[in-house]
Amino acid sequence: MAQPSSADSPSVGAGSPPQLSYTRLAMRNMVRKGKTSLLHFTLTAVGLVA
Repeated sequence: MAQPSSADSPSVGAGSPPQLSYTRLAMRNMVRKGKTSLLHFTLTAVGLVA
């Protein structure tokens, strides 16, 4: 029987970038879009409080 090579393993390889969390991606997007994101966040917060 052949031994499985390291390329066959499901672990993350050195060539792929690390998976970013949804929170980090959302924060990056909010910084990039600025005013629009802030408006949407405010409307959401007001809607939840109401």
